Amino acid sequence: MKNQLAQWKMKTQIGDIYLVASEKGLKALIWKEQAAPYIKDIGEKTPQAEFLRQTIREITEYFDGKRTSFAIPLDVEGTEFQSKVWKELAKIPYGKTTSYKKIAGSLKTKGVRAVGTANGRNPISIIVPCHRVIASDGTLGGYAGGLPAKQALLDLERKVGSPGGT
Repeated sequence: MKNQLAQWKMKTQIGDIYLVASEKGLKALIWKEQAAPYIKDIGEKTPQAEFLRQTIREITEYFDGKRTSFAIPLDVEGTEFQSKVWKELAKIPYGKTTSYKKIAGSLKTKGVRAVGTANGRNPISIIVPCHRVIASDGTLGGYAGGLPAKQALLDLERKVGSPGGT
């Protein structure tokens, strides 16, 4: 499976997610099936299968309220600007939100829409927490997994991150 991608469909409480791994790390965690071939056996002894297994473990722990950050190696591709936006997304603390405008400000750009576009093209949902970005007026904005999924992720993090949460 050298230089190939492997895909796995993971069922979660907020819907199916599709995991795609290369031999270098996780390439995608998204809400729609990809063109990458499905791995036949998650127990395979390939780097792709190991990255998929690790992602499944970490995402399961996240949904169980036992994980607030991720350790899975990533193999993500994007433009220079997208990469900068994604690095900013990764800095948003668990259970907190920020706005597209604040991210644009931290990148010293007035391109709020460009930030929104880069946010929407994030190939590693949940792990690179684009769901934590909301509009300046406090509304949810958009989300590739749909607004109910975005709200569910934010609710999970608020519950886990609040006193009395796990």
